[in-house]
Order: sequence, then C-alpha cells, then structure tokens
Amino acid sequence: MILRMSTLFLRTLRDDPADAEVPSHRLLVRAGYVRRVAPGVFTWLPLGFLVYRNVENAVREEMDRAGFQEVHFPALLPREPYELTNRWTEYGDTLFRLQDRRGSDYLLGPTHEEMFTLLVKGEYSSYKDLPLVIYQIQTKYRDEARPRAGILRGREFVMKDSYSFDVDDAGLEVSYQRHRDAYIATFDRLGLEFVIVSAMSGAMGGSASEEFLAPTDVGEDSFVRCATCGYAANVEAVVTPAPTPLDVDGVPAAHAEQTPDTPTIETLVAVSNDRADLARADRPWTGADTLKNVVFMLTAPDGTRSPLAIGLPGDREVDMKRLEAVLVPSVVGPFEEADFAANPALVKGYIGPQALGESSASGVRYLVDPRVVDGTRWITGANTKGQHVYDLVAGRDFTPDGTIDVADVRDGDQCPSCGAALELARGIEIGHIFQLGRKYAEALGLKVLDENGELVTVTMGSYGIGVSRAVAAVAEQSHDDKGLIWPREIAPADVHLIATGKSDEPFEAAEQMAAELERLGVRVLFDDRRGVSPGVKFNDSELIGVPTIVVIGKRLVDGFIELKDRRTGERTDIAIDGGAAEIADLVLGSG
Repeated sequence: MILRMSTLFLRTLRDDPADAEVPSHRLLVRAGYVRRVAPGVFTWLPLGFLVYRNVENAVREEMDRAGFQEVHFPALLPREPYELTNRWTEYGDTLFRLQDRRGSDYLLGPTHEEMFTLLVKGEYSSYKDLPLVIYQIQTKYRDEARPRAGILRGREFVMKDSYSFDVDDAGLEVSYQRHRDAYIATFDRLGLEFVIVSAMSGAMGGSASEEFLAPTDVGEDSFVRCATCGYAANVEAVVTPAPTPLDVDGVPAAHAEQTPDTPTIETLVAVSNDRADLARADRPWTGADTLKNVVFMLTAPDGTRSPLAIGLPGDREVDMKRLEAVLVPSVVGPFEEADFAANPALVKGYIGPQALGESSASGVRYLVDPRVVDGTRWITGANTKGQHVYDLVAGRDFTPDGTIDVADVRDGDQCPSCGAALELARGIEIGHIFQLGRKYAEALGLKVLDENGELVTVTMGSYGIGVSRAVAAVAEQSHDDKGLIWPREIAPADVHLIATGKSDEPFEAAEQMAAELERLGVRVLFDDRRGVSPGVKFNDSELIGVPTIVVIGKRLVDGFIELKDRRTGERTDIAIDGGAAEIADLVLGSG
C-alpha cells in the first residue's frame, strides 16, 4: 500500500485546536487524523481511519483467536427490552431517545445487554448449547453532559462488547478468565501499558468486575496500587480498612460548647486547641478528629426524592464519583436551601449525629465512613447555630444506620490487603469485564433445560473494550513534544518515505523505493510533494508519527539514504542499493 501525500486527503495544522484539553486531542487534530463535527462527535480522516481499523482488526483477531463468535446488532433499538430491565428509566438523560413516524419509542444503543440476551433466548433452550460467547464491534451513543478530551469521552464511540452465557457459576468463571486472557493479549498487541484493577459494576450490575486502565496523567479514572502486595483498584472500588473499636473508658461525657467564628474545619480545630477548656489532655485535636456531616438529595429513577446524610472525618471530602457509583441508579444532588427549610431539625453548618438517623426526629438516613467505629471520639455539630459537641463517642452517644465507603482516597492510605501505603495514579479505562450473573437473564426470561430436564436461569458475563478510545489512549502514551509516535501494529503505515530537493533524482529514486517496499509488503506513506520545504516535510513526519522515517535527499549523490527511528530519534545512513530489502527486514521483523 502506498499513500501519496500529494493526493492524500490530509491537512496538518501548525496550531493547537482551541478546545483541546489533552495531548491526544491536540495531536490527532493537528496531524490530520480526526475533525470535530459537534461536541463529542468526530469524523475520522483517512490516516485516522487507518489507525482505527488497525485497532479494530487487532481486537477482532484476538476475540476470534479466543474462540468467540462475532454478531452485529443495530444501533437503533426499540424501547420495550429496556423497559423490561428498567434501564429505559435508569439511564435517564444519558439515553438518546427518539420516535418514529408512528410515535413508537426508540433509543440509540448505549450498550446491548438486552439485545444479546434476547437473541440467545430466541435461539437456544438446552444446556447442550452452552457455553456460548458472542461479540460485536458497534457504535454506541451516550448523551454525555460534558463531552471532553476529543475521542476519549464522546457522545458517539465504538466498543467491542461481548457476552458469555453459561449454565452455572463455575462456567462463568471459565468464560471470565478466557476474556481476561484475551484482553491481556489484545492490549499487549496494541502496545499499551496497562494495569488491571478491581472495579465496581455500577449500573451494569453483577459481582466480580475488573478494569483495564492505561496509566496517564490526563486519565479520568483514579486508581491505587500497592507496591508491596500488588493490590490494585479503581478508587471507586477501594475498600477502606476499618480501625479496631476503641475502649471508651475515661472519655468524658459529650458536652456542647459555644464555638463562634468557626466556619471551617481549620478554624474549628484551631479554636479547640487554643482554648484550655476544649483542649485534649493527650494530644492536640486535628481535622481527622472532627466528624463532618454532609447531606445529599437522592432522586430515584421513578422521581422519588430522599435525603441521605454522610458522616466522615473532617480532613476528608466525599468523592462524588465514589458516591455516585455506590448509589447508582439514583442521581445524587445537593441538599438545597428549600430542603433545609423542609427539614428544620437540620441546622446548616452545625449538623450532628443526634439529629440524624432513620429513627431520629428528622428521619434522615445516616451512613458513616468505615473509620467511624465504636469508641472513636469526635468534635461535631450540636444542631444549634454556633455550637459544637465535644467528646461525642460512636457507639456510646450515637449509632448510625450503616456505613458507606465514599471518602476521597489519597496517596499513603492503608492498603486493605497488606496494610502498606497505597500509591495513587490516574488512567484511561480501555477495557472492563464483569460477571453479570443472572440479572438480565432473569429480567428477560433466558432459561435453558439442564441435564436433569429442569429449567435453570443462564448466568452471563459482559466484557467491553473501547475501540475508538484505544486510539486516543495509545496517543496519550506514545507521543513527544513534536508529535505522535505510533506502535507499528496500529500505525497508518510502516514507513514514512520523504523525498527532498529541487532536482528530479531524489523523487525518482523515492518512487522506485516506494514501489519496491510495496512489493515487499511494507505499507508506505510517501511524501512526494514538490515545492514543499524539507523542514515542513520533516515536521509533518514527526507530527504524524509513523515509526520509521526514510529520507532520500542530499546523501543520494553518495549512494546513501537516511533512516530515522521515530521512537528513539536514532538516525542511520544505509546504502540505497539493497536498501528496500534492509528496510523491509527492519520494519516487518520488528513487530
């Protein structure tokens, strides 16, 4: 294959797009791989679509190698199956909804669990038909409230989603592991650095869940890892180890005190330590000794609203992503002035546990951080303006309705597996695997006869790879200040061949080289443009990011051409005689 830049539908840009927030967005636009159509919607240009198809082919080949079978569903789907699983409602504003000319409701598919389940239900009825794994590579649609970062977070994107169907949980374990192994092979092949972390299933439901994350500072997902034992988890799935309950003997009785001019945790701690009547005898008070109570308003899919209060150490904040993941499908919103007016037992800025709990006068459900164990001693609101309670002891003076693990996770927090310090990092989610269990099979009636002739509900797994997102993830990990640096597996070409000079000789030699490379099975991007300066051509080659650059120019008179490794920057002169074979051996043997 030869792509000639003199005729290629390509315009590189000197300046960054105004809306670019991350390197992949900036470079994919500047190098002529994608163009924005609308917020979260992009067009693939020829070079970009070549890279995208290379990623898609790699994913497909690894799925096929694992023995999975490809199907293809429509993106336009009827409402009824999503009503049966309640996701027509649960998806809320994320769903693109539309009607046909008869007024029937449809949606643009954000995911296809229902379709896969119904397809298998219509075809299979016996345990002898299982196990089964089928997959598709399909465009998905989600009405993201804030599409950003180019193709990393769009409203239209391409996913590979596969589903396993087994008679029992043991079979599901096997199918899950087969996918895990196939994903490792796929991401290795794409040249991605990745980590596998424990995750939450969220709206998908199910039990075991792992994410494949590509580490990068611009990633939207935070995760932790332990260098001591290898534990790794998305922050949403991190389990906070609960301290051992404490002995309350000797702790003074709880007492309310006037604490004016303490609008923040810092000012409250300062006053508590400065006043002799409030200071602790054993050590100074810290922010971690204050119990902060934050109230949210939850809206269920059916529109029902209910308040939820969360108590956590004052030196921590509620992580909204963790909170939303725990409470899905309910939507989490702020507790507003009108809500305080409707709940006079809650004094804004001074809420304490005494006014909270399902059995209290307010009736507001109260959940606390796992660190709030029996015997822990707190400063907290007194439910009276300008007052705080001191020496309020969990288990002695108040009992919450339960626990909720939604506080922010930090560098140095304790590993739940071995107790060592955790390291916090960021990454891009490129794959996610779930053990769905029987949620969708039960909702849609997917049953088969087992070997005893009894009807049993099929157990399912769900496994996704962000195909279009993987292009951006590779770009995030493989670039420098000059441009993109593609792994050869997915690059738009193996060799970027550049002819420079004003005479015909370099261009004629380059034409012969391009033809010979093509004959040897090398994909060539040929910069055959006349009247374009060498500097512009070299800059374009570094921006576009083909892994091997070949320059035919001023050294031609001596019988030499230049090879440049885009990844390392290393330059080598080789003889033009036999050069095509040498280049082919280099690029086709390098993987």
